[in-house]
Amino acid sequence: MKPGILTINAGSSSIKFALFEQADPLSEKAAISGQIDGIGTTDIRLVAKNQSGQRIADQILPGGATTDHKQAFDHLLHWFTTNGNGYQIIAVGHRVVHGGDCYSKPVAIDDAVLAQLAQYSKLAPLHQPHNLNGIYALEAILPEVPQVACFDTAFHRTQPNVAQTYGLPRAITAEGAKRYGFHGISYEYIARVLSQHTSRADGRVVVAHLGNGASMSAMVNRKCLATTMGFSTIDGLVMGTRCGAIDPGLILHLMENNKLGVKEMTQLLYKESGLLGVLGISQDMRTLVSSDKPEAKEAIELFCYRIVRELGSLSAAAGGLDALVFTGGIGEHNPGLRDRICQQAQWQGVILDPEANARGDLLISAAGSAVDVLVIPTNEEWMIARHAQALLGL
Repeated sequence: MKPGILTINAGSSSIKFALFEQADPLSEKAAISGQIDGIGTTDIRLVAKNQSGQRIADQILPGGATTDHKQAFDHLLHWFTTNGNGYQIIAVGHRVVHGGDCYSKPVAIDDAVLAQLAQYSKLAPLHQPHNLNGIYALEAILPEVPQVACFDTAFHRTQPNVAQTYGLPRAITAEGAKRYGFHGISYEYIARVLSQHTSRADGRVVVAHLGNGASMSAMVNRKCLATTMGFSTIDGLVMGTRCGAIDPGLILHLMENNKLGVKEMTQLLYKESGLLGVLGISQDMRTLVSSDKPEAKEAIELFCYRIVRELGSLSAAAGGLDALVFTGGIGEHNPGLRDRICQQAQWQGVILDPEANARGDLLISAAGSAVDVLVIPTNEEWMIARHAQALLGL
């Protein structure tokens, strides 16, 4: 049996997984990756592919709507052991959304850590409980296998205090009301590999993680100085279904005049807004780009407008701009949006090479550009596996 490190990203109805064969150095390509979708429904599907991208599993799991996370993990581990994959899981690394003020780096999971992470569920009620469910499930199934938690908030703990503070009474701030920032595992990966691709890696860098969830962060010396997400994952940019930055007075107005309670507001701001809300049909950027509806053009314009505004804000926080990095599903695969954003950032010295951008090259800025513009695919799964390997001394 070959030793492998399993990474888990557990959501409310899905489990994303990747398995990396233990080696030194650890390959950045997972040996096996995939996901289980539809937990809680009658159609729970496991899909997996190998390192070459070939699909090696596509099956409906038994149990139907009664299947919970633990049972889904049971099916996953049974599949690993019965399909000739030949891997023994020696460690598990989990993506955990919130590490609060306690955790600025990955941590080996024990009962005390789990108790602390459970306390942070009140800070991230839509994500944290599901992340913890994955830990509980694996702990029950593989009690002897060590587990590691990697936090979306950890990378942003280097922000100065002024960048984390809201203008609220100190007593409320002391309760945890501050700007935490998210997508930190993705930003950490970009910071780790950036020097391989530009001589300006330690300068003033803004990274745009653009996907269904989207955010941006400013770095100097590859440490976070500011980021667009704050207390929650709905702050900052317009996203697939999330509204982004919004006047709190508008929320109060809707609650009072439209008689919306907390559950209704949560549904509206997290699930019914963003690109989906503006277009009214889909949050998929590919659908928007191919649509001739005026609402689709408005949604794209709003998406780019917010990015360009935040680019200016983050550049100010960093004291200038030496490099701009696009990552995430939209950032990596949509040259038209990259072109549009860079055109609006020409005043900052950004000059795009249209041909390099169209090809999807790693460096897409022109030779005379004052700012290096790069497209770097993120790899959160490898980052989690690497942390588990290092922390556990494997």
